[in-house]
Formats: sequence, C-alpha cells, structure tokens
Amino acid sequence: MRQPATGRIKSAKILVAGGFGVGKTTMVGAISEITPLTTEAVMTAASNTVDDTSGVPSKTTTTVAMDFGRITMSSDLILYLFGTPGQTRFWFMWDELNRGAIGAVVLVDTRRITDSFSPIDFFESRKVPYLVAVNMFDDAPRYAEGEIREALAIAPHTPMVMCDARVRDSVKHTLISLVEYVVTMYRRDPSAMQVAT
Repeated sequence: MRQPATGRIKSAKILVAGGFGVGKTTMVGAISEITPLTTEAVMTAASNTVDDTSGVPSKTTTTVAMDFGRITMSSDLILYLFGTPGQTRFWFMWDELNRGAIGAVVLVDTRRITDSFSPIDFFESRKVPYLVAVNMFDDAPRYAEGEIREALAIAPHTPMVMCDARVRDSVKHTLISLVEYVVTMYRRDPSAMQVAT
C-alpha cells in the first residue's frame, strides 16, 4: 500500500477480474463513490461469433479496456479498483493493469466455472494475492464452498466469499476480506508481497 508524504492516508490498487459477463463492471459500479469510468462497447454481430454468450444471453455491452472506481474504506485507506476486460482477446492488457496492484478479486459464475481458470492461473503465476468471490446470480446453481474450491483447484488458504456484485455492502465485505488477507500475508512474510511494477 502506498503512503503519501503526509503519512496519513494510504491508497491501494485492487484488480477485479474474471471471465466474460461475470459482473466485474457491476461490482466496480456498485461500490465506487465516484462515477465509475467504464470502457463499455456495444457488442456487435461479429463479436457473437467470437464471444461465448451462453449463460449471459441478455449481455449487450462488453468492457474493452478497463473499469475504474474508487472507494474510501476508512479514514486512512482508499482503494482504487480496476476492472479487467473479460474477453480473452483483451487479456494482453492484464499485465499493464496488474502493475502496482496489491491484490485481486476473481469473480466466479458457477454457471460457467471454467471461465475462472485463466484468471486464477494469471494471479497465481504472478504471485499476486487474490480472493475468489462467487457472484450469486439469481439463476446460478448453488454449491458448497468445498465443491467450488475443488472445481477451481484452489489452495485451502485462498480466501473465498459469496457475494452479490450488485449490492454495495456485499462488495464492501468482499474488498475488506481481500485487504485483510493481503495484510495478513504481508505480516507473515514481507518478502512474499511483491507488488508488480
């Protein structure tokens, strides 16, 4: 976390990642205290042949660069949220967005759980602390936490929360859980916290 010269307010960069249509833009918008900056573009007929819209048939827009929001978590902590594009053809931007991030939320849709494998692999390969947030879509099947962990093949110490990306308090709980996890990891082993530069 960065601390300005005044020594009072700390800021931290968090990525919100996941597969196509999992709710990243919704999550950033639900919590941001500023009007979120989005790079949503209308999906065209051509994108229908490239993007798998199964499970999200009503989706008409997609993030083509990033989403950006800001939330003051306490009097001394501001989080800057960067939502990643979900479509694989835009993933070349992830390394740039990852620079300076202290951690990530990987949003998961249980209707399309395999879409979460690549985002999880991305953060694991770069040793970026991440939390799995299962977005509780109304029509998504419900599974026990152990079943989801097994399906995602994530370590027992990787935090997992159930959330609703539309609900501010749910998103806030998710972000608090991630920050607590990052702080715990840092206290345990400061050398393990390598913020990407």
